[in-house]
Amino acid sequence: MAHTQRIPVVAGVLLAAGGGRRLGGRPKALLEHRGRPLVEHAARALRNGGCGPVHVVLGAAAEEVRSLADLSACTVSVNPLWEEGMGSSLRTGLRDLAGSEVDAALVLLVDQPGIGPEAVARVRSAYRSRTTLAAASYEGKRGHPVLFGADRWADITAGAIGDQGARAYLGEHRGAITLVECSDVAQAYDIDTTEDLRHLE
Repeated sequence: MAHTQRIPVVAGVLLAAGGGRRLGGRPKALLEHRGRPLVEHAARALRNGGCGPVHVVLGAAAEEVRSLADLSACTVSVNPLWEEGMGSSLRTGLRDLAGSEVDAALVLLVDQPGIGPEAVARVRSAYRSRTTLAAASYEGKRGHPVLFGADRWADITAGAIGDQGARAYLGEHRGAITLVECSDVAQAYDIDTTEDLRHLE
């Protein structure tokens, strides 16, 4: 009997905990884009790009985000240490998935609305095994989303401190990363300062 290959499960992990310090303390998850909160756009990009389940990590104004954004199709967790930076949110997201049937996590940041389902699908398709490391690149420069095979989560979690996220880990394992060019389907700008709000519609 032919052995049927199990389709790999790639979860989407959306880091949406930031308080928007340089935006006058407006939580990024709630910034409006095309009439809806940014967090909804990013969650949809993950889902439409083929990720499932989709986990959303909230922090700043978590209750307000829950009440204003439709995250009904997502698993939502709150990072109590969100003020420590992105690293703690990445730890929260990967810990939520640990011990599950998930083969890889594809991580997206809430403040990059120029990255949609096309880039997500492209990076997701780079999955080969539970040790896969892949990232979108924009004209050769590494960016988001990033895919982490499940066998790497423990080491990534151990090094995810402050605002570093997985940067140190990715730097040490540069040779293992599959870069997936996405500049033709996405734009990698961040919404960090009031200047950047011009990108929102």
